[in-house]
Amino acid sequence: MQFVVGKGGVGKSTVAAVTAVAAARSGARVLVVSLDPSHSLATVFGVDSRPGGADAIHDVPGLTAGAIAMLELDTRALLERRLTTLAALVPAGGDHDHTSPLSLPEPEELTGLPVAEELLGLAEVTKLVDGGDWDLVVVDCPATAGTVRLLTVADLVADGVERIWPRHARVTLGRGAAQWQLVTALLVDRLVESTAPIRALLTDPQRCGVRLVTEPRTVAAAEVRRTITVLALLGVHVDDVIVNGVLPQTDSSAGPDEADDSGSQSGRWYARRSSEQFAVVAELRAALSDLPIRVVHDDGGEPVGLGALGVVADDAFPDGVDPAPADGSTRLVSTVELESEGGSDSVYALRIPLPLVDPATVTLGRVGDDLLVGAAGVRRRWPLASVLKRCDAIGAGVEGQDLVVRFRPNPEVWPQ
Repeated sequence: MQFVVGKGGVGKSTVAAVTAVAAARSGARVLVVSLDPSHSLATVFGVDSRPGGADAIHDVPGLTAGAIAMLELDTRALLERRLTTLAALVPAGGDHDHTSPLSLPEPEELTGLPVAEELLGLAEVTKLVDGGDWDLVVVDCPATAGTVRLLTVADLVADGVERIWPRHARVTLGRGAAQWQLVTALLVDRLVESTAPIRALLTDPQRCGVRLVTEPRTVAAAEVRRTITVLALLGVHVDDVIVNGVLPQTDSSAGPDEADDSGSQSGRWYARRSSEQFAVVAELRAALSDLPIRVVHDDGGEPVGLGALGVVADDAFPDGVDPAPADGSTRLVSTVELESEGGSDSVYALRIPLPLVDPATVTLGRVGDDLLVGAAGVRRRWPLASVLKRCDAIGAGVEGQDLVVRFRPNPEVWPQ
């Protein structure tokens, strides 16, 4: 599975469609799923948006090699259908005709439950990936902020539920518990269990990766850096970065002082803009030296329909797209090192990969046996290794591409 991620307006839907075309040319069976509320996929492919009704998977016609199907997932409609099913499980009343303490709104009363919608959307995508009907599932994501919520929702739900109502408390409900309490416990168990396959998929680089899309502008490139830090904190692998809409280099675009012989205003503008874009791409290549940087040129045409998408695919993926899993060695994992040995005076170092992190955005906290790590505006609970659970943090800092937190044993709990 590959998530296509980026700011709104940088061409995520186009890149998702181009990825599908490039993979299908090699004979792969590709499903493109839109989780972006704007749902631009059908427009990009130049097909009817929803033949067969909402949430229907349908083929994109016109290919001679593999197959492409698309699904514009309406998470609001999905939530309403699930709520209707859920309401049927809730007891309608109790003693003396009083209503059950557990009540749910009618589907038509919903104005939006973002966390629930995002969790359901991810659960549906995970089922499609695990179903094995497709060689590659490409997900057209919401704008970056929405994608970050999307990728954190499974952890948020699972960790939040366990803190508020731990499983041991749910399973100890006795026969004397009210029916609504038993139903609620069952539903909560199902909710937590549904997050497990999502969390496993997102953090497995052999099954899931991210294609970051940006444009050749300084502000957009800066967001790419922040997004890479966030994805590393979440344990999600980045496959590559697509710089979309780059002006083709011409003899007159080498620099602002080298405009065409006519010295026209348009020629000078093109040369200046091309030079600025070239500088942004060069900066990205230098900063992201471990990632492939792909350039998609702006040829002046609108990439709509399989023919135009094929032209862009030739530009972006001259060697095609391999739907095979990524190299598992790229998994982002933390390590614990013993830096100095001395009993209760020993020093352990926890190294957490955080590429491109701005040290000014890093925050740390401790909740029980977990470390709360924040960076680039996102926070994650980081379970500590057994040896660190009996230690206190004594310092932290960014070293190279890692956040390093140092610990010293707590003499009150450290074995003598």
